[in-house]
Amino acid sequence: MKFLPLFDRVLVERCAAETVTKGGIMIPEKAQGKVLQATVVAVGSGARGKDGEIHPVSVKVGEKVLLPEYGGTKIVLEDKDYYLFRDGDILGKYLD
Repeated sequence: MKFLPLFDRVLVERCAAETVTKGGIMIPEKAQGKVLQATVVAVGSGARGKDGEIHPVSVKVGEKVLLPEYGGTKIVLEDKDYYLFRDGDILGKYLD
């Protein structure tokens, strides 16, 4: 099943949580923090401004972004968890 967000919505897949520290210590599941980094899976066409023009979304498919700690709508597609955010809710993107 394919999913295409509408307007200024962005569909992301959160990255996996760290289970081992750099020193090799296993982190218990309860002690793992919420992962705020995600990969953009799909983007909408953009938001319509007051002047009637469409303002494009600021991220592209495949980019890694920083998400807020709370928010987003959880969506399950083909047994995988995805999250839907507004373009304005995304805090930033990682550059290589």
